[in-house]
Parts: sequence; structure tokens; C-alpha cells
Amino acid sequence: MDNNTIDQDILKQEAEAKFALALRNAAEKKLELMPHADIPARPVVEVLHELQLYQIELEMQNEELRRSQNILEESRDRYADFYDFAPVGYITLNRDALIDEINLTGAKMLVDERHKLLGKRFSSCIAQEDRDRWHRYFINLLQHDDKAFCELAILQGGGSSLQVRLDGIRLLREDNLPSVRLVLTDITERHRAEKAAREKEDFFRMIAENTDDFVAVLDLEGRRLYNSPSYIRLLGDPDSLKGSDSFAEIHPDDREHVKRVFDETVRSGIGLQIEYRFLLADGRIRNMESLGALIKNSQGQPSRVIVVSRDITERKQAEEQIRNLAFYDTLTRLPNRRMLDDRLIQAMAASRRSGRFGALMFVDMDNFKALNDQYGHRAGDLLLKEVARRINGCVREVDTVARFGGDEFVVVLSELDIDKSESARLAGIVAEKVRSALAEPYLLSIPQGGGSETAIEHHCSSSIGVVLFTDHQTSPENALKWADMAMYQAKEAGRNAVRFYA
Repeated sequence: MDNNTIDQDILKQEAEAKFALALRNAAEKKLELMPHADIPARPVVEVLHELQLYQIELEMQNEELRRSQNILEESRDRYADFYDFAPVGYITLNRDALIDEINLTGAKMLVDERHKLLGKRFSSCIAQEDRDRWHRYFINLLQHDDKAFCELAILQGGGSSLQVRLDGIRLLREDNLPSVRLVLTDITERHRAEKAAREKEDFFRMIAENTDDFVAVLDLEGRRLYNSPSYIRLLGDPDSLKGSDSFAEIHPDDREHVKRVFDETVRSGIGLQIEYRFLLADGRIRNMESLGALIKNSQGQPSRVIVVSRDITERKQAEEQIRNLAFYDTLTRLPNRRMLDDRLIQAMAASRRSGRFGALMFVDMDNFKALNDQYGHRAGDLLLKEVARRINGCVREVDTVARFGGDEFVVVLSELDIDKSESARLAGIVAEKVRSALAEPYLLSIPQGGGSETAIEHHCSSSIGVVLFTDHQTSPENALKWADMAMYQAKEAGRNAVRFYA
């Protein structure tokens, strides 16, 4: 213990002693003013005196405690008022960008009741044109401890929007999961003034202020008249592009669509925002978002088209990352249960349209726990990845293989045959193919400390339950339940078997 700590303890003890002495003196004075009855024997008087002092001290302490409690409640009420009626919105988001907390000002900005906003995805409140910026901003907040801000538009219904500045920071909750605290400041008036100023600026001023994006001026055939300096990042020297075909670098699969949108802008004068892929000279592909506007001459006739584009590759990657986290199992990369539900509904809808049977297979690995117990979860994870690979190798591309949970997998076979018996035969062939593939030995290389690996050979079988479905005879929930029941019949029959639900 250092000298500073010792000095602090001494000062604390002295303060507590002074408080106790002051409390005792106050109690003595209060007792002197109280009326006394006949004075009994001396020892009794001393005891009674001491008890009365203790009683007065306790009453004084209780009174002080009540005052402190009232002050605390008043402070809490003031804090609640400051929080709810602050001139800015306060929002707390969890790591999935869902609203956990919001004050009344924030709810007013989002034009909804506070209890209806809790649990809502914040991105649904953001204008479509700003959602790419929001995704990048939110991911950046989750990955760094620094404060950050961005400006975007909040939807308010009826086509109106509110321009806000977001100041955010990442926090850790009590369960060590990350959350994001946002402060929303209304900057609509400032934004409106800036927009009015921009609208008064002439054509060349607009080009100069948009050099962060890709600005191109095209003739009515799509040939380049001007490209902003930012195009050097895509195509090299912008001056060398003059007169070239602006559609040449667009991905062949997207080129005709972009041309149709360009022609429609020239014909109608209405610009459309589109997304497409752009091919660089080194073969790399960038995702682009463009918005065109028709420029007319003094006679009101179409003269040129100005196109403002931006690279949205990072946004696309972020959206794909979020989609993978939401719909795919992180270990096996198979569809998870959420996507399985959607695929099963689609398969049943296709069965209703075509009249062909579909099949649902419930696959459970036999004695999987023994592998984890003996070699640990790394070995189990390796086996599950191999199981996913083998099942995928047994089905068609139109079929779905999903990880249901743990060591359970589900296979959806689409549009087998109109005849039920033939469909059952086809499903049985696939099920037996899966069972046989999963019964083959597994050669697993388990990582060890120091970069070494241990190779083991593991034998594992599977129990498979199968149910057929067609038209509208059953629901996805019942199909899963019945296939699961058939799987347990396979286990009861000795495992490493296939059973159909009757």
C-alpha cells in the first residue's frame, strides 16, 4: 500500500469520527430539551440515557436517509426529463442494429411511438439513398472504439424526410456484447440552406464540387464529352477518354440494361438510379451506382446527359456479409434454419404449381458426441464440415442442404415426379446415397499446439427420416416434424438406416 492510500484512509477515518461526534453532540442537546420523569437509580439512569441517545441518533440518521432518498429521486426525475426531453435524440442499438433504447425526442424524429420502435431495425428508418452510407458507418462503429459521425436522411412518412447528424460510439454491455450509442441532431434547416445554395450554382460549379464521385458528361449517343478527375481511379487519364464509348467498360451482362435506362432518360428527361458492374482493365469488377440527368439547350431540346456515379463495392460486400450472417451457418456455410424455412416454402409452392412430389430428409449423425468427448470440438467441427460437403455431393443444384442445428441436417428435394411411388423411389435413392456417403471413414487432421496436427480416422453413420409432400397436403412445420419422427424410427431400428414417414 503506498503513502497516498494510507493518507486517504486516515483522512476518511477522521471524517467518520468527526461525523459520529457531531451526531452524538446533537443527540445530547436534543435529549436535554426533552422532559424527564423521576430519576431512578444511577446505573439505570446511565443505561436509559445511553438508550435514548441511540434512539435519537437513529431517528436523526433515518431523517437524513429520507432526505437523501428524496434528493436521489428528484435527481433521477431530472435525469429522466433531461434524457427524454433533450433537444437531440438518444438511441442505443444492439450489434444487429436493432433499437434497444430511445428517448422521446428520438421517437419524435422517427415519427412513431417509443414502444413500437423498440426492437425495430434502425436501417428501416433511413432513406434508401443513404443506407449504403449507414451500413459502412455502423460496421465502422462496431469495429473501432473511436467516436464517429455521419449525416443522412431519416424517413418520416408521406414522402418527407428529416436530415440528421449521427454521432456514435461503441459500448460494451454487461454481457460483454457490443452496442452502439447514437446522438441524433436535426440539421434539416442547415441542409435545406445548403441544398438551396447548391441549386443556384451553375453546371461547372456542380462538376467541381462532385469530384469525390465519378462525374461524366455524355452526348445523346453515350459518347464521353467530359469525365471528372476522379475517373483516373477507374480508367486512367480522364482527358484521354473524350469521344470514347461510355458503355464499353460495363459488364457484358449489364450493358443492355444500362443502355435502355440511358435511352429512357434521353427520351423522357427523367433520370433513373441504377446499379451495375464495371470492368477495370486488370479484370477486377467494381459495383457502381449511377444517376443520370438530361441537360437541355436554350430551345428546350435534349443536349447532353450528365451522369454522377459512385463505387458501391464496399456497400455490396457489407450487405453480403450481413446476409451471410443472417441466412448461413458460419461453420458449414450451408443455409441455416431461417433460410431453410424459406426454401421449404418455395419447394412446396413449386409442388403445388407442377403437381410433382417433393421430399424432406432429416439427417442426424449417430454417436457424434463421442467424437467431441474424445478429441474436442475442433474434431467435431471438422467432421460437420465434411458431412456438409458429402451431403451436397449427393443432391442436385436445385435441391437444398441446410444445417438444422448441432449434428442435424435437412435436405429438401424439389419436384421429383407426379407419381407418388416413383417419387418415393427417387427420394429413397438419394437418401441411401447420403447414408452410404456419410458412413465412409472420416480422415480428420486436428490442429495441435505449435502448429502441429494429429491425424485420426473416425467412423460415423447417420439415421435418416424421409417424408414426401405435394400440393397443399401439409405445412412446413408438419413436414419437419414427420421427417424427424421417421429419423427416430431409423435410430430405433439400429441406426445407420433410412425410414420413410408413413
